[in-house]
Amino acid sequence: MTTAAIAPFRFFGLHVVRTRRLGPSMVRITFGGEDLRDFAAGGRDQSLSLFLPHPGQREPRLPSGENWFAEWRALPAGERAVLRSYTVREQRRDPDEVDIDFALHGAAEPAGAAGPAGTASGPASRWARQATPGQRVRVLGPAVEHNTAVRFQPPTGTDSVLIWADETALPAASAILEWLPAGTRAQVWLEVQHAADRLPLRTEADARITWLVRDEGAPAAVDAVRAAELPGAHPYAWIAGESGCVKELRRHLVRERQIDRRQVTFVGYWRRGLSEEQLREAAARAA
Repeated sequence: MTTAAIAPFRFFGLHVVRTRRLGPSMVRITFGGEDLRDFAAGGRDQSLSLFLPHPGQREPRLPSGENWFAEWRALPAGERAVLRSYTVREQRRDPDEVDIDFALHGAAEPAGAAGPAGTASGPASRWARQATPGQRVRVLGPAVEHNTAVRFQPPTGTDSVLIWADETALPAASAILEWLPAGTRAQVWLEVQHAADRLPLRTEADARITWLVRDEGAPAAVDAVRAAELPGAHPYAWIAGESGCVKELRRHLVRERQIDRRQVTFVGYWRRGLSEEQLREAAARAA
């Protein structure tokens, strides 16, 4: 079932088609549904809002109509759909399918235990670990390819690319690498918890990729980037993951490297010690 349109975004009703474990800290869930015929991801770090049901619910509880967000927030926390932001890892046609990769915080521990990046196992991780074919979700996603939820936008004149991502942004970084034109010079750091979390990557770019594995004593993100010689005179940087690391990296690039702040895209996917609900509440209070 499809509800109100929010151009260029709209709601899509989807169901789980299959799941595949990619490593200790990541699972790929493939979604299908008739609504996907109108879904139009723009690639790269295309994001969407995913609404998940609570345990015992057949499908997520989400109001429709123009005031859906206010009505959703007014519902009891234990009833309203769980809202999380995710990246479209890949979209395919014939059949229409969308892949979303879930980072499994606290995957090896009981609910509430500390996860691989120092977080607790939240409702989205718990849902993803037990997801089975047929389960229903809703997404607020793109109806046109060119939309504001694609953040990776190298300006004209960019001659190289810098990427840093932790495991929560690894799906986006992987999709970006696949999108980069052949021969693009790229310096890439990908931070994960376990050696087995390293994934095979496809790219035609001239990319130097460094895996920072925390279990192996990898240096802090800013130290790894600070020690590197960056290619090109006009680099574009995309950094995404834990908000504290992202801010520190941006400060290094803009203040120490003297990269124009307009050449740096930074996205805090999560903040250590806070749930997404708490982050949204903090953002609302600051607005």
